[in-house]
Amino acid sequence: IYLAALLSNGLIIITIACDHRLHTPMYFFLLNLSLLDLGIISTTVPKAMVNSLWGATAISYTACASQVFFFYFLVSAEFSLLTIMAYDRYVAICHPLHYGTLLGSRACVHMAAAAWASGFLYSVLHTASTFSIPLCKGNALDQFFCDIPQILRSSSPEHFMKESGLIVVSACLFFVCFVFIVVSYVQIFRAVLRIPSQQGR
Repeated sequence: IYLAALLSNGLIIITIACDHRLHTPMYFFLLNLSLLDLGIISTTVPKAMVNSLWGATAISYTACASQVFFFYFLVSAEFSLLTIMAYDRYVAICHPLHYGTLLGSRACVHMAAAAWASGFLYSVLHTASTFSIPLCKGNALDQFFCDIPQILRSSSPEHFMKESGLIVVSACLFFVCFVFIVVSYVQIFRAVLRIPSQQGR
């Protein structure tokens, strides 16, 4: 599955990079999405495969912190990018005459950079907050990769509540993005269904 993910995302990246006809906003965002997907799966799966093959379950503190940082960086950047892609499709279908002005190449680069930067800031905030907490219930995680909720279970209750508040705020932000994506696609479907001819739809 890991090799299939590497191959499929690699083919998408190479195809978009090499074919000049695909140098449009939609494919630019798709290229970024494939890069993020490659990063996400490469953050956790190789270490899990090594652990499975050699029967080792240990990970260093630094490697665990790095895994948490990169996983949350890439996942949050991907969620931001999916929100941007929903906006891209909304403008393309519901406001096609404004598409060229709203989503020019400079705007696309800025939006993609904002997605990556928001993921970075989110990850720095969570990683710094999580790894500043002292562990008092051992250092064994009931998970095949380092994950914030699992690490928090090894801390004292007052520290758990502090980081849990940050997780709740993050969940609210992700929910807002999710609602934006759903509303965008509802508007897209409404616009498509308003087209009178079946061929036009």
